[in-house]
Amino acid sequence: MANKIRNVSLILAGVVLGLCLGLMQGVSAERQDAPGKDLPWQDARMLAEVLERVKREYVNPVDDHQLLQAAIHGMVSSLDPYSTFLDGEEYDELKISSSGEYSGVGIEVSMEDEQVVVVSPFEGSPAAAAGIRSGDIIVTIDGVPVNTVTLADTIGRMRGPEGTVVKIGIVREGIAEPLLFNLKRSRVELHSVKAELLESGFGYVRISQFSETTGDELDGALKGLHKRNGAQLRGLVLDLRNNPGGVLEAAVSVADAFLDRGVIVTAKGRTPESKFEMDATPGDALGGAPIVILVNGGSASAAEIVAGALKDNHRAKLMGRTTFGKGSVQTVMPLSDDRAIKLTTSLYYTPSGVSINHTGIAPDIELARDSKPPTSPIPADAPLSQRDWEIGRAVEELKVQAAAAGPSLTAKL
Repeated sequence: MANKIRNVSLILAGVVLGLCLGLMQGVSAERQDAPGKDLPWQDARMLAEVLERVKREYVNPVDDHQLLQAAIHGMVSSLDPYSTFLDGEEYDELKISSSGEYSGVGIEVSMEDEQVVVVSPFEGSPAAAAGIRSGDIIVTIDGVPVNTVTLADTIGRMRGPEGTVVKIGIVREGIAEPLLFNLKRSRVELHSVKAELLESGFGYVRISQFSETTGDELDGALKGLHKRNGAQLRGLVLDLRNNPGGVLEAAVSVADAFLDRGVIVTAKGRTPESKFEMDATPGDALGGAPIVILVNGGSASAAEIVAGALKDNHRAKLMGRTTFGKGSVQTVMPLSDDRAIKLTTSLYYTPSGVSINHTGIAPDIELARDSKPPTSPIPADAPLSQRDWEIGRAVEELKVQAAAAGPSLTAKL
């Protein structure tokens, strides 16, 4: 038995050392600026020793694949909070959020007080057609209670091949018995842009995240606002609150829509691909009409690129609270077996040359958190600027700026 364990450990050590040697040769070929540097044999030996001890003495059996996968996860995630190894499911989820399209029932959900709550069904989705409403609580999927610890399990179970059926159990306020919905999954488009005409002359655009379709969605939203207004907008509220970011190119496209010229973002990294500068192209979709961007501590990454570009180019005023401060760029690198690593490859800089990493962007107009409830309930059908006091405050600022700018703006659509 002892010989068998020793043989297994020797084989495992050989596999690990082989992997480490391959990695170290790649590093050595890349880092020719450090000749003669000792290869970390001690670390490779330590890894093999730890793997062997875990396999032999851990309370539950674990196999080589499980241990090596965990080692890979740990190796990448230890670099920084944003670098990670993506298994098949995680990689698929990332591709869905980036592309803006998936097969499912079309519900936006959130976790509130350990309950899976429907934020809203997407327009035209199977969930909307079946009558699922905002505020409904999802309790079962295909007869199995939902996971109230993480949303990922619930979201994954509602998605599936187009044309298949999923049974969703709902608890709704005012109805004693749970409701059961049989929903046929279909192709769902994730819309990252919502627009509304707040009042005559003043528009509102909300960008929830940056996907591959965001630039085109913004273009359509702005044209729709101009059409509903019947004339050029006098000002725009761009809402980037709690926007976690997304695709870099989408952020550049959004910033470019409002800029005639100037730098949007620059980045610096170790490889040629990670060093770049992106500049605005001629044409301002608002013709110079003032913009107020709403931001807060949840505005991060690509949202900060847009906010920084428009602020530094004196194209918009930021209102709200200091942004999150994620000033790095991650590149998704596909691997074998439909896996990938998301690796930090650059630090980015706003047009003024500032890195906002770990510091964020301070607003031009700071708003305190409104912890006081309204003195009287606000009707659900009240204008958005009344239901959200920060939007109302942004409109007030736009009116001041629009009055100062005068009527000479001309849109370039």
